[in-house]
This record gives sequence, structure tokens and C-alpha cells, in this order.
Amino acid sequence: MTQSKAEPKLYSFDEFISWYPENSAVRYELHDGVIIEMPKPKGK
Repeated sequence: MTQSKAEPKLYSFDEFISWYPENSAVRYELHDGVIIEMPKPKGK
């Protein structure tokens, strides 16, 4: 039995900017078309 994995949607920079939530407590970055949730900075 084989399972197919759904390929993640690749976003352009313009799509990412349109998608990016305003006043979000979470930071996101776009890496090679994939939106990545960034961890909160550690330290002071």
C-alpha cells in the first residue's frame, strides 16, 4: 500500500505579503516558497 503526501503550496513573495496576518504575535518567514513559523527569540 502506498500513501501519497500532499505537496506544500509554494508561495510567491506577493502571496506571502497578502497572507501575512496583521498584528500577529507569531513571526513568519518565507523560505524557498514555504511559510515557516519562527520561534520566539530567546534571551533578554
